[in-house]
Amino acid sequence: MPPINLNVPIRFSDPLPTEVDVAVIGGGVAGTATAYFLAERGKRVLLCEKGRIAGEQSSRNWGWIRQQGRDYAELPIMMESNQIWRGLAEKTGEKDLTFTQQGCLYLAENATEMSKYQSWYDLAKQHQLDTELLTTAEVKKRFPGIAGQYVGAMVTPSDGRGEPFVAIPALARAAQRAGVAVIEECAVRTLDITNGKLTGIVTEKGRVKCGLAVLAAGAWSTHFAHNAGIDLPQLAVRCTVGRTEVAPELFPGSSPIPNIKSPGLSVRRRADGGYTLATGTYAEHYLSPKSFQYFTKFLRILKITKTDVRLKLGAPKGYPGAWGSQRRWAADEESPFERMRVLNPEPTASEITELEMRVHARFPALTDIRLEETWAGMIDVTPDVVPTLGETPEIEGLHICTGLSGHGFGIGPGVGRVMADVVTGRNPGHELTRFRPKRFFDGSPIMPGPY
Repeated sequence: MPPINLNVPIRFSDPLPTEVDVAVIGGGVAGTATAYFLAERGKRVLLCEKGRIAGEQSSRNWGWIRQQGRDYAELPIMMESNQIWRGLAEKTGEKDLTFTQQGCLYLAENATEMSKYQSWYDLAKQHQLDTELLTTAEVKKRFPGIAGQYVGAMVTPSDGRGEPFVAIPALARAAQRAGVAVIEECAVRTLDITNGKLTGIVTEKGRVKCGLAVLAAGAWSTHFAHNAGIDLPQLAVRCTVGRTEVAPELFPGSSPIPNIKSPGLSVRRRADGGYTLATGTYAEHYLSPKSFQYFTKFLRILKITKTDVRLKLGAPKGYPGAWGSQRRWAADEESPFERMRVLNPEPTASEITELEMRVHARFPALTDIRLEETWAGMIDVTPDVVPTLGETPEIEGLHICTGLSGHGFGIGPGVGRVMADVVTGRNPGHELTRFRPKRFFDGSPIMPGPY
């Protein structure tokens, strides 16, 4: 099950309605889940995707459904999302939404890393999560066959995985059956605004009246917002992922195989019998005007992150925010979203080499296994590496749901449920202050999460 095939035919082509209660802009996991839960609340919903449902990062991620290591404010939402995932296949009748519980294992090479796991373990216990701390001996006993020396580990058995490429289109089908109009190759160009209040959206196929909208456009959100006069700090980074051919069990007799995060290599077992691999330590950012505009807001994350962020001089033509790209456009003009239907960056060659070297060195059982496919995705990252969720004060009725920062697949259903309640004026059941859209402008310190 590879990432999105750019030649896949359009699968969702409902007629464009003239009026809805809520329009959702972006068919990734966050937008699709939000549309699904809005329909459950009896709302007339339109889900517009400029290219293909899950065509970008929502089909290119690791597939982890992880509570472990989450930011303190994200954790309660993620725990709810874990429970939603467990019931989605049965609830919707979509087998591609299957949740496989296998746990999540973080290995620690030194005392500093283990100390961080101890701190997060204390948070997990506050929420009665089933996280455990393991000694060196316990790691060797429970997970034999991992090369290297580790002082310990952290594991959360209730974590799991899904298959991103098939899961999100399956959720879109469920949303469609619930009454959502789902349309691919239907870019939203601009918003209709009257006296500061949203009155509709303008798509490439025509206008739609609505008093509420959710911007869930991933790496494109900042640029859509800019055209609407909204400053939305986030930047896009490119990360490379690979999958192996069918491979043997890593720990024979010890099932299931957890998602594994070791220094410089993260691994998860796939439904097709292979493994999804990523280094988790390398990302590329294409410099753009937004890079300089938001530079100071991203300083803290650059200082504390373990990720090697490498700067590239300029993005390829058509990428979000590329030099010389159109920054403003009108409702009757072709938008950047129509010129780049699916953002499909090339994987980084050096990362592919590193993946092959590291997986063979770390897991002797996979020494003769080859990579069958590699790909890359552009991840929307906020200055504090947690999402931006809530109504923007600039335009009444416009809600932001973006910046899931590479951790969105697992938390997506929970975020969608929360956004559906926020949009319809219900109590979301979680404290959302940390995710407010204007937090980067109100003088609050920028405090990145524990990733």
